[in-house]
Amino acid sequence: MSSQSFFSTRGVSVKVASLRKKYQTAAEEIEALSGVDWSVQEGAAVAIMGPSGCGKTTLLNLLGGVDRPSSGEIIVDGQDLNQSSERALERYRLLKVGFVFQFFNLIPTLTALDNLELPMMVAGVEEEPRQQRALALLEMVGIGEKGKKRPEQLSGGEQQRVAIALALANDPALILADEPTGNLDSVNGKAIAGLLESLAREFNKTVIMVSHDPQAVEIFPQVYSMRDGAFVSL
Repeated sequence: MSSQSFFSTRGVSVKVASLRKKYQTAAEEIEALSGVDWSVQEGAAVAIMGPSGCGKTTLLNLLGGVDRPSSGEIIVDGQDLNQSSERALERYRLLKVGFVFQFFNLIPTLTALDNLELPMMVAGVEEEPRQQRALALLEMVGIGEKGKKRPEQLSGGEQQRVAIALALANDPALILADEPTGNLDSVNGKAIAGLLESLAREFNKTVIMVSHDPQAVEIFPQVYSMRDGAFVSL
């Protein structure tokens, strides 16, 4: 199975308008996003930088349908996430979005291949094609020989490559990466950022990465800065 054959879905356009998210704590109300207007073209590779607490992760959670905004619009491929039912958001997360996290989020008792097969099982993919796809994805991210290894038997860089392959398991249109290089050394961090950027350049996926890592961010052709719940450069 070639990489071209298992990526049939192209990227999506993303647009947010007047996007606000507030959290209520015991002591105060915190505004994580303060009326954000922003858009990303289909197939773009975008990086967002900013200090902790500026709203980067909140924005990714909203784009991924993990959380709902306090107000405003989130339009992904024509779908208004804020008007979608919980069931529709579940399907959106399963089939349209791939998440990559700082801490890998792999199931420790499963092999790399078994980790990749799990979301495909949930999506109803039959055994033989999901096994073929899992192996092809590991080969694409450069660790095809590590399929039988469990996460504890892999290096940090290898685990993050499995995590990227996992994000791609159901051929999503949108890849959301939250500090994916945060637990890696500079060499592995730059390699992982390059791999994410290549998903947009080679396969027209829409990739949005948030990071504190200047070396990782410089690989991306579009870089934005956030502070205090808003973009400071567009």
